[in-house]
Amino acid sequence: MRATTIYGTRDIRVEEVPDAAIKDATDVVVRVELACICGSDLWAYRGVAKREGGQRIGHEFLGIVEEVGKDVQSVQVGDRVIAPFVWSDGSCAYCVAGLQTSCRSGGFWGSKGSDGGQGEAVRVPQADGTLVRVPADAPSELLPAFLSLSDVMGTGHHAAIGAGVGPGSTVAVVGDGAVGLCGVLAAKRLGAERIIAMGRHEDRAKIAKLFGATDQVSERGDAAIERIKEMTGGLGASNVLECVGTEQSWETAMGIVRDGGKIGYVGVPHEMPGLPLGKLFGRNINIGGGVAPARAYLPELLADVLAGRIDPGPVFDRTVSLDDVALGYQAMDERTALKVIVQP
Repeated sequence: MRATTIYGTRDIRVEEVPDAAIKDATDVVVRVELACICGSDLWAYRGVAKREGGQRIGHEFLGIVEEVGKDVQSVQVGDRVIAPFVWSDGSCAYCVAGLQTSCRSGGFWGSKGSDGGQGEAVRVPQADGTLVRVPADAPSELLPAFLSLSDVMGTGHHAAIGAGVGPGSTVAVVGDGAVGLCGVLAAKRLGAERIIAMGRHEDRAKIAKLFGATDQVSERGDAAIERIKEMTGGLGASNVLECVGTEQSWETAMGIVRDGGKIGYVGVPHEMPGLPLGKLFGRNINIGGGVAPARAYLPELLADVLAGRIDPGPVFDRTVSLDDVALGYQAMDERTALKVIVQP
């Protein structure tokens, strides 16, 4: 079969690799219908996060079950399934607590020795604890929305949960990538009264407004902080979603959160020297978040997509074939695309 591999900085290839196959009785093989490129994949693409030459890449996909291990009970051949960005057994203490990302039997797609999502097929370990079945009668036009549930929508939701968003909240979202935009949608879903989206890209601002943003701030750095304080009577936002993971985004988040407020962070940390605990302590700022347990959120978010209450699909603005996956990476790296679907 063919799959995407990475060999170094901006060196993405599509190669022939061993076919995905059952190894354990709890495995299934999924033929990939749609995969996509994540903003976190760009850290490896840019050479910031190191990978071994030839390592698989990609952790967001959905597809059709083609082969089932003898101990698998929750899915069968022919089912359409969504795979969250880690696999998990669903039964350990962490999984039962809704923290599948810490599963002792779990792992990340594309990690050494595992299949990546950006390929023709994937061996899925611990299938019963990992995969979520899509109803057979679900309309095909919702496939992009379903795909978003494998990571970015669940991650945006995790940021909103970590920030304590609820009815009546005043929310500010740092980052206008796919996760930040899904954070806007998640905040709206949780009942936020005011949602301030931050970013300077007009096309992304339109999606933010579609998703429920009430205000847009295009300034950056100190100017953005001052602008949001002006908009909030000098106080700042009670709930801030940090969806980037850089030193600048954290400085912005801490500058715009009001005393006693809460920051929900899901941006993968890069070049972060550490948080100023003294300032956080003195201002009673709470911090929540981390890597999102997308599997925990998938059932409720899928139900809302199926019911028409949310549609995260607009975060995808380009589709490429597997042969052209390198062009998809280039487009996202150059910010000419927001989030790219890969269609094997």
